[in-house]
Amino acid sequence: MDTTWECIVVGAGAAGLSAALVLGRARRRTLVVDAGRQSNLVAHGIGGLLGHGDRAPADFYATGREQIAAHATVELRHGEVVSGGQEEGGFVLELGDGSRETARRVLLAIGVGYRYPELPGIEERWGHSVFHCPFCHGWEVRDRPLGVLDQGGGTGVHQAILLRAWSDDVTLLSDGPAELDADEAARLGAAGVGVDERPVAGLVGPHRTLAAVEFADGGERPLGGLLVPVVRAQRGTLAGQLGATTAPAGPLSSGIVQVDPTTFATSVPGLYAAGDIGTNMPSVANAVAAGASAAAMMIHGLMTEAGELASTGRGAEDDDVDRRRRAEQRPGSSA
Repeated sequence: MDTTWECIVVGAGAAGLSAALVLGRARRRTLVVDAGRQSNLVAHGIGGLLGHGDRAPADFYATGREQIAAHATVELRHGEVVSGGQEEGGFVLELGDGSRETARRVLLAIGVGYRYPELPGIEERWGHSVFHCPFCHGWEVRDRPLGVLDQGGGTGVHQAILLRAWSDDVTLLSDGPAELDADEAARLGAAGVGVDERPVAGLVGPHRTLAAVEFADGGERPLGGLLVPVVRAQRGTLAGQLGATTAPAGPLSSGIVQVDPTTFATSVPGLYAAGDIGTNMPSVANAVAAGASAAAMMIHGLMTEAGELASTGRGAEDDDVDRRRRAEQRPGSSA
């Protein structure tokens, strides 16, 4: 632990690689630690990312790593950050191989885990004919008969009506008696969305393709795509160890880090979060933008802290720098 990095980026998905590129181009000494568990690696492609069509996620990340490798100040290391904490002047992170690294700034870009319903046939079709985001996958299943699985999360009606943008044949699968109020029933009817209350037993179809949903009574409904509810859950406890505040757990998320929507700063000075772990709008496009924005704010903060830029006193990083300077001026401080 003889190097204090200016920045450590934890995670090399879309947000982490985007941040690393901005940091590298600004010649910041940056360590990127990646465990290689990006959630969308199982997907058929990256839907809706300008300039990349339906490019395979693994190919997208490989190209990003190659681009970053051209910047001498950035080191990309395969591994996992297993614990971390704050220390005077920054942060200390411990990696799975026992090494310890320190940094003035840390960006959490570790993504989240997606917990989908435990239903036979979902796992092998996840990211292909079974999905959770119509904006990411709706185009690929357009004009097919589509279903929306509703298991009481409170979003089924909204999602079913939204999915009508991609198909005229949408059915809400309530997996038991549909608990709809009059307004919800009226909206579904006006949108032409049917409701099937039969308990769902599983999915059928060749390989990753969905052909039909199978019900407990032995019947089937032909479907070419199924939108299912998911819970986005933080991987591990690193954010909490570093002191970041997380949003209250809800039916669709658990452990999402609270960030400033403009700077992506967390509640801890010098700690940022970008990508799925710090947003309610998960997508590769949003993650790329968030990573770039967070990196720019870290660069501004580092240069302000070093006296190279004047503090404007208007941004989260300026507040961060002011707090650090006050701390350094306290008796006994050696930061």
